[in-house]
Amino acid sequence: MDRKDLALVDGARSVDTPAQPWPGAVRAAINSAIHAGYRIGRSVCIGHVSGQVVGYNIGSYGPFSGASYPLLVRTPFGVAKCSQRECSLGSSAAA
Repeated sequence: MDRKDLALVDGARSVDTPAQPWPGAVRAAINSAIHAGYRIGRSVCIGHVSGQVVGYNIGSYGPFSGASYPLLVRTPFGVAKCSQRECSLGSSAAA
């Protein structure tokens, strides 16, 4: 499998931000994606845009948390946080 470096972005959580969804929901969403075949290295399509799963979103707060958007997909336009509903499986690149 071709390895790619990812940048780690330091985040800050304000005290006014509600703690939702809880980390167990993130874990469940990621496990569901993995069991559905969305493994790292797998080719996927977001609509008509092809991409590759490069990681999983472990964020547990904010509008794009891992509970709703567990997949990190690299496309020609950059890396996107996606839900399983937005993606379809392409040919297997890492199976």
